[in-house]
Amino acid sequence: MSNPQDPYQPGQQPYGQQSRSRQPLPPAPFGLPGQPPARSRKGLCIVVGIVGGVLLLVVVGVLLILNLVGGATRKASDLADDFTRLVIAGETDKAYNDFMDPALKEQLTKEDFASGVESLKLDPTCTTAYDDLKVSSESGTNIADVTGVIKCEGKDIELVYRFTGKDELKMVNIRLKPKG
Repeated sequence: MSNPQDPYQPGQQPYGQQSRSRQPLPPAPFGLPGQPPARSRKGLCIVVGIVGGVLLLVVVGVLLILNLVGGATRKASDLADDFTRLVIAGETDKAYNDFMDPALKEQLTKEDFASGVESLKLDPTCTTAYDDLKVSSESGTNIADVTGVIKCEGKDIELVYRFTGKDELKMVNIRLKPKG
């Protein structure tokens, strides 16, 4: 009978001594002996691919939105600049014909518009500063609201424009009045 305190059991070699008749260990599948078999990374690749695809779609969407909003804002700003330049230069007929919506033309005749602009006594030293420019879309109709000031020597003229339209924006509302 063996002693439970004796570290050497029958059939075992004492520590540090090797058996001459050592049998080889059976080969471990897919790895080193005692290591678990290698796991497939197919699932990880699928998850990374899905996450990457979603991130790509988000980035493209944000870029498209920024481009559309930026383009609409730039277009509205250019319209307001072009119209105001014509008004300051006294080219009221061209401003009226090129920028006014037919519905606004029914409310405001070309003669009334020209006399109103003439009463402001604008000159080439006048400059424009926009305070706010808002662009939105409702049911396929684009809307641009522009507010600002025409600064002339000794006076400021408040401006408020509204442009609307589907493909081409036309002015549907205008206010030009001296700041008091």
